Amino acid sequence: MPVDHYENFPVASLLVPPQLRRPIEVIYRFARSADDIADEGDATAGQRLADLKAYHSELDRIGSGSPPQTPLFADLADVIQAHRLPIQLFRDLLDAFAQDVVKQRYADYPELHDYCRRSANPVGRLVLHLFGRTEAEHLEQSDCICTALQLINFWQDVAVDWKKDRVYIPQTDFPHFKVSEADIAASRWSANWAALMDFEIDRAQTLMLRGAPLVHALPGRLGWEIRLTIQGGLRILERLRQVRGDVFNRRPKLGKWDWVVLAGRSFRM
Repeated sequence: MPVDHYENFPVASLLVPPQLRRPIEVIYRFARSADDIADEGDATAGQRLADLKAYHSELDRIGSGSPPQTPLFADLADVIQAHRLPIQLFRDLLDAFAQDVVKQRYADYPELHDYCRRSANPVGRLVLHLFGRTEAEHLEQSDCICTALQLINFWQDVAVDWKKDRVYIPQTDFPHFKVSEADIAASRWSANWAALMDFEIDRAQTLMLRGAPLVHALPGRLGWEIRLTIQGGLRILERLRQVRGDVFNRRPKLGKWDWVVLAGRSFRM
């Protein structure tokens, strides 16, 4: 189940109507390349921020009706115009990527949730705009699903993110469960750590289930795409519970058999 690096974006999936595959591919290229600017390679923080600012400038050109200066943004301008996509959603993504460059900790859950609002939710909203399903209820359900996927990725990758000096577990949660970042540094599992992870898992699961009814409002093939995505996220949470949050030694991932399970559960949604 892909729950990281925009691979939860339905890129050219066979479940996506043919006429929307190119727009989704273009949006994906924008998100993926901007994310790579923030995360990949050995560029300095200053260079990363400058490159992301250049992306902002290209969006400003699109917004003002001026021709973009790069092929990627020329393609993006066509997609934005053809489907009347809100440019602010693209700006939100860039703001989140820039935040990744300079911010490694989150004080509390509201602060983390605001990050997810900009780093994950725009993807789902853009897909809904492509399909013309922008009712407030559906946008909110999409936000729940996308934030849940982002949180699942964080809980799944606690140890991976630590190597990048990033901690997405809210700082206020550590003392409540009598654990600390020292436990992450030492890859130290304990009953207290398991309780913390159960708490975080519950947060993500609640959001995912709140957003799940969206599948009944979407066209057939997209609905199935989202069904599989939701069930994949829930399956990762299930695996996290099975290992009692021990992401240090047993990072959960899905295998071939899990896809059979996901398909069966998708039919029952």
